[in-house]
Amino acid sequence: MSGSNLIELISALIILTGTIFSFLSSIGYIRLPDIYNRAHALAKSSTLGVLFVLLGTFLFFLFAEGYFSIKLFLGIFFVFLTSPVSTHVICRSAYHSGVEMAEGSVQDELKQFIKG
Repeated sequence: MSGSNLIELISALIILTGTIFSFLSSIGYIRLPDIYNRAHALAKSSTLGVLFVLLGTFLFFLFAEGYFSIKLFLGIFFVFLTSPVSTHVICRSAYHSGVEMAEGSVQDELKQFIKG
């Protein structure tokens, strides 16, 4: 196996891993009961899914094509930076708006800190 084929295989495996994480994220979005649980599934696994897909593409272009893509690098950076923050803001907004938790939720840790 030549070096180019090895890089292509590694890149394909990383992209496949990202696809699996994204698929699991969509299942979590469908199956989980409320916005707080759904946001947890979306924030963790979809962020990892997108990051792995972008990382696999970045590594392919870097090693197989010899091209450093600043757009992919910035995409990785900004997804890593903004996705968890935006999910946190959405959950806080839902909490302040009075969106109810699922019946199976056993603990409301924010209730003692936020006076509503």
